[in-house]
Amino acid sequence: MSLIAAELTDKHFKKVSQIVHRMCGIHLKDGKEALVRARLMKRLRALGMDSFDTYISYIEKSPNSGELELMVDVMTTNKTSFFREPAHFEFLGAEVLPRLRGHRMRFWTAACSSGEEPFSLAILIRETLPNCDRMDIKILATDISTRMLERARQAAYSREYVQDVPKHLLQKHFARIGNTAPPLYQVRDAARSMVRFAWLNLIDRWPMKGPFNVIFCRNVMIYFDRPTQQQLINRFWEYLEPEGYLFVGHSEGLSAITHKFQYIRPAVYRK
Repeated sequence: MSLIAAELTDKHFKKVSQIVHRMCGIHLKDGKEALVRARLMKRLRALGMDSFDTYISYIEKSPNSGELELMVDVMTTNKTSFFREPAHFEFLGAEVLPRLRGHRMRFWTAACSSGEEPFSLAILIRETLPNCDRMDIKILATDISTRMLERARQAAYSREYVQDVPKHLLQKHFARIGNTAPPLYQVRDAARSMVRFAWLNLIDRWPMKGPFNVIFCRNVMIYFDRPTQQQLINRFWEYLEPEGYLFVGHSEGLSAITHKFQYIRPAVYRK
């Protein structure tokens, strides 16, 4: 079978769906077959394989090869941007950050992708709390994609990725690097030093202790089934300080999930 003609059958799709769900909780819905085939073809090419039978057999027989992690990497969606869903950042800056008390503050972005979300949070904190350098403020940024985490650690973005950053913030918190065309903009050290990146599978054990003042888990739970969503919400509750805030994506309200959070505004909840 030629690589171009490699066919993803219903049997293949169901098997891949089972593996991905078991590995990271992502629920691949029916109708995503073409997307799954297109993404997995990257792995077949990289491995020089000519069929999905061969690929799935390799995954099952070589669980410690690292291929499972690479498969999940290509299967995850990494859409993000600076100050995405700006109403959240406006609320944080106007209502949440000014009311936080104490020298120590902890924030967690639970699916940070290529870093735009945690860096947006760092910039907002620096703009809102002028004494932040004299405080103990840390942002934990986690993701399941090692590829995205590597990009996030570099903190360098082309012009298209910073186009939504207000001009005065771009000048203040980014530095143009190199002589590339188009140019690259790197987050300056002051904001970068506030963020620590780490690999994390959300359905596995969480090694960090918490508690957190604010948790961002936005546009992630839409990829999980209901039981996994329920489990995550319960765990977020345990990792938040009293009166701490949970931010979810605007398409991810908790109305269908049993929880103890207080609804504050769309996609914003408080413990």
